[in-house]
Amino acid sequence: MTKENQIERDTHRDRAATGVSGLDDILMGGLIPHRMYLVEGDPGAGKTTLALQFLRSGIEAGEKCLYISLSETKDELCAGAESHGWSLDGIEIIELTADESDLESDSQITMYLSSEVELAETTKRVLNAVERVQPSRLVLDSLSEVRLLAQSPLRYRRQILALKQFFSGRKCTVVLLDDMTGEAGDLQLHSIAHGVVSLQQFTPAYGTSRRRLQVMKFRGTDFRGGYHDYVIRQGGLKVFPRLVAADHSEPYRKGPIQSGVAALDDLLGGGPDRGTSTLLVGPAGSGKSSVAVQYAVAAANRGDHAAIFAFDESLATLETRTSALGIQLKQGLSKGEVRVQQIDPTEMTPGEFVSLVRHAVEVDSARIVVIDSLNGYLHSMPEEKFLTPQLHELLTYLGRQGVTTLMIVAQHGMIGSCMQTPVDTSYLADSVVAFRFFEYGGQVKKAISVVKKRSGAHEETIRELRFDSNGIHLSEPLTHFRGILNGVPIDTSSLDKSKS
Repeated sequence: MTKENQIERDTHRDRAATGVSGLDDILMGGLIPHRMYLVEGDPGAGKTTLALQFLRSGIEAGEKCLYISLSETKDELCAGAESHGWSLDGIEIIELTADESDLESDSQITMYLSSEVELAETTKRVLNAVERVQPSRLVLDSLSEVRLLAQSPLRYRRQILALKQFFSGRKCTVVLLDDMTGEAGDLQLHSIAHGVVSLQQFTPAYGTSRRRLQVMKFRGTDFRGGYHDYVIRQGGLKVFPRLVAADHSEPYRKGPIQSGVAALDDLLGGGPDRGTSTLLVGPAGSGKSSVAVQYAVAAANRGDHAAIFAFDESLATLETRTSALGIQLKQGLSKGEVRVQQIDPTEMTPGEFVSLVRHAVEVDSARIVVIDSLNGYLHSMPEEKFLTPQLHELLTYLGRQGVTTLMIVAQHGMIGSCMQTPVDTSYLADSVVAFRFFEYGGQVKKAISVVKKRSGAHEETIRELRFDSNGIHLSEPLTHFRGILNGVPIDTSSLDKSKS
């Protein structure tokens, strides 16, 4: 059996949904029922929230669910659930926290160590609760209390093995929570559990805390490895599975797309092709965003959907600017054919951004995606080390979906040969359109040219780019000038006349 067939078979096996769709996707459908799993993470990582989502999913499936708490009270659990707008009706909650009798001095007088007595008593109460409820899903929160009572690694491991043996054959899916307060590098639980999900959180130098999870182990089936971003918001955990472009491919009609500006389409050899990415690069104010929006509006006029992800410009500013240029963005927005999403990357992980793009493509059927700009995407998340590989995976995914992607990069500098690109992503793009300022006749003018198009031929000329209230205009090719890209061109026609 091939690996692909094995994955297909595993995906359609009966699974216990976790209540978190993104995590179910990573686990190829959810947890394998009647096994013991470990969810570990530092305090605040979202273990209890995930556990409650798991049990609520069981209630929706008509299963008996039991939550045994060794640390939190029922009131605390209900308060946490209420903050997410949940009800815990149907979930049996049993508190095994210390009561007042444990504080009395007489209760500590025994021939055995108090920890041994407490561990035995706690274990007995757990088993009695399971025997009484006969749950299909069980959460034990948390193992740190068991670890403290066991006092030694050997007794702790034996206790967990005993629990695993007890649940064997009981048709119960068990999730153990651990806040990792034990010795660093203690992997005893990893070897015992059928699967291990690790929740991690860290705080960058600027911006909100970032969270990510990793499935470290999942016996008997394949899963999506690596790190996956997630957030905790009202409604619980939301996981954004790492994008694997090879897993997504849709047939699409090939051919160029038009901008509605004939000269611009001619410059690009008919226009950018479907399923390709185009990089618009140039200094600030040279017209990159306006040209990209023109393509989005033209798509809306054809009945296609376009999605614009704005890192640098607010929607109000974008509407005002395009309206002054005669680009009917507002009409596209009102019809729902163009959607502009303002992105604040200091509050958003790369995984969540990819999720937004996927939603635009797979749910809203976007045929054009505009990322404005890559400067905002790459530089506002400086501690994310692998944004460029993620961008490559995103562009590959969009290409396999037949989506035309327009990416904007602002260069440092304004005029001359000292223009610098802060991020070199030209090798990722199928086409590159260069924008420049140049001086002529005491005026600052704009120029546009195509320097790369993998999918076909294009004009090798340079044209002047002009904007007015009637839209975008391109001049005839500037064949009588040289040095335009350097910013100070020379009119060769006057030189030719002087020679003659």
